[in-house]
Amino acid sequence: MVGGYMGKFVRVDLTNQKVKVENLFDYLPEQVLRSWIGGRGLGVYLMLKEVDPKVDPLSPKNKAFVMTGPVTGIASGLEAGRWCSVTKSPETNTIHDSQSGGKFGPYLKFAGFDFVVLEGASETPVYLYLEEGKAELRDAKHLWGRDTHLTTKMLQEEHGEDISVACIGPAGENLCKIACIINEEGRAAGRGGHGAVWGSKKLKAIVAKPGLKPKPADEEKLKEVVREALEKKKASGVTNEALPKYGTAVLVNIINEAGIFPTNNFQKGQFEHAANISGETIAEKILVRRQPCWGCAIACGRWTRITEPPYQGEGDGPEYETVWALGANTGVGDLAAVTKANFLCNELGLDTISTGNAIAVAMELYEKGYIPKEKLEGIELKFGNEGALVEMVWRIAYRSGIGDELAEGGYRLAKKYGRPEIAPQVRGQCLPAYDPRGVQGHALAYATSNRGGCHLRAYMISPEILGVPEKLDPLKTEGKPKWVKEFQDGFATLDSMVVCKFVTFAYWVDDLAKQLSAVTGWDVTPEEFMAIGERIWNAERVFNILSFGDGKEYDKLPERFTKTAMPAGPIAGHTARLDEMLPEYYKLRGWVDGRPTRETLERLGLKELADRLEEQGLLPA
Repeated sequence: MVGGYMGKFVRVDLTNQKVKVENLFDYLPEQVLRSWIGGRGLGVYLMLKEVDPKVDPLSPKNKAFVMTGPVTGIASGLEAGRWCSVTKSPETNTIHDSQSGGKFGPYLKFAGFDFVVLEGASETPVYLYLEEGKAELRDAKHLWGRDTHLTTKMLQEEHGEDISVACIGPAGENLCKIACIINEEGRAAGRGGHGAVWGSKKLKAIVAKPGLKPKPADEEKLKEVVREALEKKKASGVTNEALPKYGTAVLVNIINEAGIFPTNNFQKGQFEHAANISGETIAEKILVRRQPCWGCAIACGRWTRITEPPYQGEGDGPEYETVWALGANTGVGDLAAVTKANFLCNELGLDTISTGNAIAVAMELYEKGYIPKEKLEGIELKFGNEGALVEMVWRIAYRSGIGDELAEGGYRLAKKYGRPEIAPQVRGQCLPAYDPRGVQGHALAYATSNRGGCHLRAYMISPEILGVPEKLDPLKTEGKPKWVKEFQDGFATLDSMVVCKFVTFAYWVDDLAKQLSAVTGWDVTPEEFMAIGERIWNAERVFNILSFGDGKEYDKLPERFTKTAMPAGPIAGHTARLDEMLPEYYKLRGWVDGRPTRETLERLGLKELADRLEEQGLLPA
């Protein structure tokens, strides 16, 4: 048996209420595992193997894969407390993976499984219970309609405190296309509407009860790589100081000063109230304790409390992306209101980035006269209105009033009112908290992301703003395609291990390859590590092409970024210059106009995918 894998997965036929535990190594030969690893990579392999890429994401024919990787839960100190949801996104119609922290990933392994396959759709609400290599579907009628916090507490009362629950809230039940899956009451598989996919299948939750442990191939080598990882993280100012002390929101002041902190739906790049919602202010005013994921030495998570009315509450977060999306992006600088909106998103099961974007798009549409006042039922949907921000969160989750339209996401909302250019999106997924006009490499990463607008496919903020592993001029385009491709490939394999990206502030592929080798017993070189990521990236692109012809026409940004210059601040006058980078990027990828060639696919062991493209006339000449 290969180290790190439990050797079992569970297939859940929700239509017929059947659960089957299968042997991993009977279904997937070792070479397949080595080629795709787990998590995101194995997820796209399984989607291409089992799902028609043209499937309606909310139909029973779509599948959802709940994935771990070989490194998940193997040892403390590797930041391997994560899991990964893979499906076809109802928000973007692309292949989509969404990663989450907490302890659900390790507990899924400790319950005896490497992954779960969810197929079909139940007629009535159910949840999946996993323990000691056994799986059972149970009735969830009593949980349907409950928020994620109450759902978790009710399941803990049924099964004991020592479980982990991943569940959807009312947003997922109501098929909001920006609904997420929540575990540990505040960790989220956030982007892409994965919660809606679960909702369409009437799956309320998965409960994982620990009892088993994965074993590494080489215990001594594992101890060695853990020791090296801890030493390098202690030597990094990001992982040893900034993130533990201030959480991810340490970025607020840094990004605002750089002039790329999107404000009022990306109309500006600096927010006058940024300091009010910063990590420093969170630590000073509302922080209760740090909230680490399983086995994490960094502990960037926050548990916060608001004690003053009208926004009392406590819970997980808010993270950097959240204080931006629900704060600067909507023009709201009141920390209590932003935090309350975050708490509500967690409880109702909404992605905070997409929710903040939808509200910001609605605010701009309303202020410019495209949404008539009578549709808002008395809500003054203007930038800076904190009451409207908090009100809209629950309206989106319950599809109440105008919230029904926002529940479709910012892009569909803007299109409905005839102004698609107002939505800051790629492939229908609205962008996160960095304006691409001031970070050229990051702009390229946004535009070419297979899952839609995303900062985590290639986090070019690290070299372009933070200077890790070296400082790049953010306004130059030269050399950026090579950096973007390297980050995209490296992160694809890391997402398949499944490991937290924050470790890359301290070390990169050489160390990650050693860790993967120690766990599995394979001798994975840095070159093979990167080739695995390149294979995954190309497979995702092929899925999208098979889904809806995804190619060059989709590798773009809205004209707000490419033709409208930043109006003020440190990057005033600048636009995102994709045309200077895309040709070189395609050349490095071995693509023609956004599509992989047969030569590229066969080099990566993907001849079958080249054949599929050719059969449908989608392979470039």
